[in-house]
Amino acid sequence: MPTSDRAVQLRKGVLELAILAVLAREECYAIEIITRLGAYPALTATPGTVYPLLARLDKAGKVTTRWAEAAGGPPRKYYRLTNDGRASLDDGAKAWTALSNAMTEVLRKGHDA
Repeated sequence: MPTSDRAVQLRKGVLELAILAVLAREECYAIEIITRLGAYPALTATPGTVYPLLARLDKAGKVTTRWAEAAGGPPRKYYRLTNDGRASLDDGAKAWTALSNAMTEVLRKGHDA
């Protein structure tokens, strides 16, 4: 995974969408989200990045939270998509697909020139 400033800036824009996608499958607590994102090296994120994004999503009404007891540990805060969160994921997925397809085409044509 490139660690250039450009790669870092590109990742910032997609992590929120990736978090919404993870939560679309099932509710998770923050460390689960971080682990699932880590399965994709380009989306690896730290707690210092994910927790503020989750707080922003909560404040925006895109996720809801609940606390649950954890076996052998402190209670965990679970995050779940709201209807607004699902709509945001749908809109974001459409926008991402359009942008990705356009960039792939531009880059391909740029190399053909």
